[in-house]
Amino acid sequence: MANISPRVLTAFVAVASLYADQHKLTIDQRVEIMRGLMAEYATVKVPLPRSKKPLDVQTDGTYDKDKWAAAHKELGPCGRVGDLVQVTHVDIEKDAIILEINHGARAKSWKDHISVGMGGATQPINGGQPTNAPAGTTIALRFAEPIGELTSADVKKMLAPVLDFNQQSATEQYAETIPPEVKIAIENKKVIVGMDRDQVVMALGKPVHKTRETKEGVEYEDWIYGTPPGRVTFVTFNGAKVVKVKETYAGLGGTIADPPKQ
Repeated sequence: MANISPRVLTAFVAVASLYADQHKLTIDQRVEIMRGLMAEYATVKVPLPRSKKPLDVQTDGTYDKDKWAAAHKELGPCGRVGDLVQVTHVDIEKDAIILEINHGARAKSWKDHISVGMGGATQPINGGQPTNAPAGTTIALRFAEPIGELTSADVKKMLAPVLDFNQQSATEQYAETIPPEVKIAIENKKVIVGMDRDQVVMALGKPVHKTRETKEGVEYEDWIYGTPPGRVTFVTFNGAKVVKVKETYAGLGGTIADPPKQ
């Protein structure tokens, strides 16, 4: 066997390290995968058992039918063919992507406990979606090697034989229910009377501070955006809806004035 010089050996190690790095997900890729999968709905295409351990699915969409049948026999179904389920947690490991479905096997009656929403407002998903899956489980998409360049769309295609993600996301479905004038306000990062909490968060993000007070027996909640010195916006809620929006300019000494004209 020929001797390999230290210089050549170092070069081989460097190339091998570079190759390995190319098979690692970047932070941006990880974020895109998690955003693209989290809270997504899918239709069950094969009997999906409830399982304490992750149910393995290979990247070609195949799975061990005997193991799945055993899990089904032990704990019963998570979802039947045609049921609607939701991804409620995503973990990315070196060679696997773990999807918790309907809060996993620990959720005995997940439809009564899961809520989705933004800001302070949430809504049970079975109030807005025709969900009828009886329980939860966990699915592990297994890769034969460290995960390389990948998108959430790629993951959905790999899982297509088991779960059909070919439908609108919860966010897209919610967006379609927003009135035109509210959509325009959100696009312009403005709040108008009549918005709900989700819509306010979509327009301005989460508030810096919240206060509550009762006037003549009516409870109001103020969301405050901005800090002195500068523009401060007060968004007042009565119940679930915005009833008043006020913009002021707050100075360091506590002075309040109308915001400067732009």
